[in-house]
Amino acid sequence: MSTLRVTAERLTVHEHPNADALEPAQVGLYRAVVAKGAYRSGDAAVYIPEQAVLPPGLIEEPGVTGRPAGKASDRVKAVRLRGELSQGIVCRPRALADVDLVRAAAEGTDFAEVLGITKWVPPIPTTMSGDVAAAPELLPWVDMENIQRYPGIFEPGEPVVLTEKVHGTACLMTYVVEDERVLVSSKGFGAKGLALKEDPRNLYWRAIRSHGVPAAAARLAARLGATRVGVFGEVYGAGVQDLGYGANARGEELGYAVFDVSAEIDGRVRWLDAAELVDGGVLGGELPLVPRLYAGPYDIATVLELATGRETVSGRGLHLREGVVIRPAVERYSPVVGGRAVAKAVSPAYLTRKGGIEYE
Repeated sequence: MSTLRVTAERLTVHEHPNADALEPAQVGLYRAVVAKGAYRSGDAAVYIPEQAVLPPGLIEEPGVTGRPAGKASDRVKAVRLRGELSQGIVCRPRALADVDLVRAAAEGTDFAEVLGITKWVPPIPTTMSGDVAAAPELLPWVDMENIQRYPGIFEPGEPVVLTEKVHGTACLMTYVVEDERVLVSSKGFGAKGLALKEDPRNLYWRAIRSHGVPAAAARLAARLGATRVGVFGEVYGAGVQDLGYGANARGEELGYAVFDVSAEIDGRVRWLDAAELVDGGVLGGELPLVPRLYAGPYDIATVLELATGRETVSGRGLHLREGVVIRPAVERYSPVVGGRAVAKAVSPAYLTRKGGIEYE
């Protein structure tokens, strides 16, 4: 899940093809449906993204009431309004009545704390939790922003690799060469510098042990001359999330696929290029990888097209695809997000599916 920021944005307003009283307001490549006439192109307003949890006072304001999801109707979720996909909420909160939103948009001011907006984090099942301990040597994962929110991350024609985004739970594993120590964590715990103590009942430990991840990481460390290796994989299957890909996390058919690798070499941590992971790459085909869907010049239309359709993880197209992850063929820094040039594009069908769950 990406970081939560609530910012002022300049809008581009479009005509709604199926409604007289509504129209889409565009932010980046997102569109949020608003009341017709409420805004004009060039206006500035506050954009509240998906997964935001709203305080009671804000929910009751005009233009917000009735849209959020969840038991308390306080969580922002993608919806279709008269057939038009609406991602997030565009509004002018009373609490910011004296704020120059045009200036705030130019400065990138984050209003989440001022408005009392927080990020939604679902309750974690016991199989994904457990006893934890401080783990300063754990190599962290970096959250991905949505390309539709930040379309300037990649340049048109830039060589990129697109892999399928798997709907599971991210497993962070660090192999420490010096004492052959294995550190395992989830994305949520890992962000706090915590690792899960080994437990055969724990989902993440089961995944890395059953797929031989520590041994593969040790061999990779030796080939690279690394002191630490981080292997980041998606654990999936029935019992993890609502999309199972034909795997079963409750039994022996637990799904696992690597989507990223980092290594500390000569005191510097680097991410392996996407090209190095293709067809096994530096892992020598020892571990399963997320499916590669495309390698070639960056084109946003191609990205959005490949974000939709049927999954390819199972090889049988059992259900819809969550989306894609976009990475440059050669790792680089992005000034747009202030970190790695990596992004995701999510399928509209996935966003609006019924009964979806989103554990980290």
